[in-house]
Amino acid sequence: MSSTIDSATTAQKGARELPWGLWAQQTFSILSQELRKNFLSRRALLLYLLAALPIFLLFVLAILPPDDDEFQNINGLSLVFSLIYNTLILRAVVFFGCAWVFMNLFRGEVVDRSLHYYFLSPIRREVLVVGKYLSGLVTAIVLFGLTTLASLFMLYFPRFSSESTRYFFEGAGGKQALIYLGITTLACIGYGAIFLIVGLFFRNPIIPALLIYGWEWINFLLPPLLKKASVIHYLHSLMPVPMNEGPFAVMAQPTPAWISVPSLLIFTLIVLVLAGYHTRRMEISYVGD
Repeated sequence: MSSTIDSATTAQKGARELPWGLWAQQTFSILSQELRKNFLSRRALLLYLLAALPIFLLFVLAILPPDDDEFQNINGLSLVFSLIYNTLILRAVVFFGCAWVFMNLFRGEVVDRSLHYYFLSPIRREVLVVGKYLSGLVTAIVLFGLTTLASLFMLYFPRFSSESTRYFFEGAGGKQALIYLGITTLACIGYGAIFLIVGLFFRNPIIPALLIYGWEWINFLLPPLLKKASVIHYLHSLMPVPMNEGPFAVMAQPTPAWISVPSLLIFTLIVLVLAGYHTRRMEISYVGD
């Protein structure tokens, strides 16, 4: 036991002396290794099913289109997609997908009893945090970005193929698609940071994740000041087609993009610093896992 502790201490001392160039190489190495886990492990199956859910539902709607007026002309589809994106893609697929990806970055290693291999290597804990976070971020952006774009395609093109081509390549559709993709990316950045911390600090992360989910869902009922203490508020502020939140919603001014985007990025940076600080003092214990 003492030799293991000495090895870990020696590894950490060696890691502190590494130059920046080698840290970048180690980050890339961790990123590559973790990406294989994220995309090819058994845990990835749930991610693929979750990412495919909106596409499948919109495929069914393409085969069996509703009789609602919004589905009868291309101009009404922007409101339909705004509703689908807010309620299904953003609040369900991206949220729970990020929870699954980022909480398992460290918690999954503890469950698999493999985290100590990283800790015994001459790698700074901060480098490990950054490499793992980037792997989760790439995984989430690729999967849920494709979900966003494929959902747009499945909603528009089966009904109005020629009109949709002009709408996306000559009209406002292309810009809206890029904005939705940007919002999905920011959601992965913000929620990824939150669930990275949850996975690090909580042995059973399900309850904190559900509490966060509840807080995000009741955001429309909160007073303006409390709305800003959530990721969803800043994402909603960027929506190209605002969604009506209902008669009980507490009205608040959207936060401008030049504030929303830096706020999420600064928040993520603070979380990564906190995560790095925590992992430097983290000890491995597989008891009870």
